[in-house]
Amino acid sequence: MSTTQSTSSSPPLLETPISRSESLTPRHGPLAPNAFEALEDEGPSPVAGSMPPMPASSLASSASRFGFETGAKTTGALSREDVVRRRRLAREGQGIDESKNEDTDDEKEPNSHDNIGAAAGGDFPNEEKGKSKDKGKGKAQSGHHRTASQSLSEARRMMSERMKSPLMGGMKLEDLRDQLETGIEKKFAPLSIPPHRRLQTAAVALWALLIPICLIVFFLCMSFPPFWFILIPYLIWTQFDTAPDYGGRPKEWARRFFMWKFFARTIPQEADLPADRPYLFGYHPHGIIGMGAFATFATEGTNFSEYFPGIKPHLLTLESNFQIPFYREILMFHGISSVAKASCANILSQGPGSAITIVVGGATESLSAHPGTADLTLKRRYGFIKMAIREGADLVPVFSFGENDIYEQLANAKGSWVYKLQKNFQKMFGFTLPLFYGRGLFNYNYGLMPFRHPIVSVVGKPIHVKKDPRPSDEHVQEMQQLYIEELMRIWDRYKDLYARGRTKELTLVE
Repeated sequence: MSTTQSTSSSPPLLETPISRSESLTPRHGPLAPNAFEALEDEGPSPVAGSMPPMPASSLASSASRFGFETGAKTTGALSREDVVRRRRLAREGQGIDESKNEDTDDEKEPNSHDNIGAAAGGDFPNEEKGKSKDKGKGKAQSGHHRTASQSLSEARRMMSERMKSPLMGGMKLEDLRDQLETGIEKKFAPLSIPPHRRLQTAAVALWALLIPICLIVFFLCMSFPPFWFILIPYLIWTQFDTAPDYGGRPKEWARRFFMWKFFARTIPQEADLPADRPYLFGYHPHGIIGMGAFATFATEGTNFSEYFPGIKPHLLTLESNFQIPFYREILMFHGISSVAKASCANILSQGPGSAITIVVGGATESLSAHPGTADLTLKRRYGFIKMAIREGADLVPVFSFGENDIYEQLANAKGSWVYKLQKNFQKMFGFTLPLFYGRGLFNYNYGLMPFRHPIVSVVGKPIHVKKDPRPSDEHVQEMQQLYIEELMRIWDRYKDLYARGRTKELTLVE
């Protein structure tokens, strides 16, 4: 059977590339302002050879005042001609690598000025003493050159790297802003929308906002002391209520609530399921919320009982959902139960026709719910296979095309700070927190409502399972392989019909 949930089509996928920031770490700091001009203020320097060499300690002290670095073998004095030449070379951006200076230190004349470099990111070229202009035979060694402007830009990049927040990781601020501002220009719904479309939106909003509605009602009731005589015993009773472990309290009027007819609609079925066996439905993918799972197995919006007469479905969810006052009662009225092992065994042991639906991927798979993709967490999921074998329940794979297309999610590739934050949140609270957005009640591209996109849930052929209280690992793996093959068959058969906007094929990521 296939079901479709009416949740306008989804906006185009986010294709903003995440560029990797390139950082160059300079070996020297930024150029000191007016460093070379300051040398002239010290007065005229003697011509080379006209006076004894300046002690190395005095030279180092003088160089440090103007932002220079001196090597261990620095001797001699700077002539005015040398100063002028070095200033000209620095303005032209010429310099050589320090590694070459070390190799030739022993061969230089004792009065040559070795290893005196500007802090702007390059060393002055080693050269012999200046000679008179009329001879014109001065020589200079060439090396690897870098410009002062390049060194300054490197220093700025280094500073920006130090100031970057560690939370940003490899994502640039402009990339994050582009993703957050996608669809920020609101497109409001026109007033000429047909009434049934308004009712569809209202039905989906009712389910999507049910938790905050229940919490608001509960706290409003707690604000009136006369209600305490009812609420306090109710809260105590919820701690001992075992109904979530035995199929809840399904009510036909709740499953046939008129609003659910606007929540979902039906199309022809895929397979017949006789009511003489218990069944375990595996639902894929999880998506952000699992809208298709609720529409198909917790309501009669898809006429489930007409397509599969005699089967009593129970959608399973986290135990923490049954700690929310009032909300837990609404869940159990729709036959929704706990996903704990004891609950699964209790429901399947009720006899032929009993059925449970497990969203196999769970919270981990919700982090991979991006439009146009079908990344499933299934390779290492053996628990539901073992449960089906122990209870003798036939396995039935269900794939919902469009479940991942009703919300946009912030890019969270593995290794990113967003992904790490979500995984840590999952370890602490047992469920994850996808950073998603959709549409609003009166606009099409900004809010927390799901986009209006069809969800087609295709129920596959049942895989017969023989009851075995202690299944071997080989038997479990064999049944899992049959399950995966049937799931892939559903995908290959219907992907060109219901997943024409896909960006990749179905992938088993874990």
